[in-house]
Amino acid sequence: MNTTSHAHSEAAVTRRLQTAEQLCKQRGTRLTPLRRLVLETLLRQPGSMKAYDLLDALRQAQPGAAPPTVYRALDFLTEQGLIHRLDAVNAWSACTDAAGHPHDLLIVCIRCGTVAELSDPALSQRLADCVSQAGFVLDGHETELRAVCARCQAAPPGAP
Repeated sequence: MNTTSHAHSEAAVTRRLQTAEQLCKQRGTRLTPLRRLVLETLLRQPGSMKAYDLLDALRQAQPGAAPPTVYRALDFLTEQGLIHRLDAVNAWSACTDAAGHPHDLLIVCIRCGTVAELSDPALSQRLADCVSQAGFVLDGHETELRAVCARCQAAPPGAP
């Protein structure tokens, strides 16, 4: 099972932005300045961000940023596999390995929004088989699991 975690050094953010630029160019799409800013903001976060928190952060650099434009950028980045839409916490997170090993499981801390990306094709196949036996088909290639991270487990009760 492969696990990927977030790295937030300046060099890591720069490398990941360059990777995103290259992927978009290869796919015939464009990482516009706003899309790049949204991705960069998410790359610098240790966890995930809700849309309006992201909008507030973006307005520091682009005062005219509006919800529709931010949502369009989020949709584009999600379609390109550069970020994840996290239903468990109603937020978005940068993909830590957009051009590397595929991941099929997202573990999301329901308290702080931290995300771990895992790859376990055998487990994913077993999940797909169970879902199929129930008469359903998985919607998408990633399965999101709600959990509590080690840091939040260690926090005193009631701590943010």
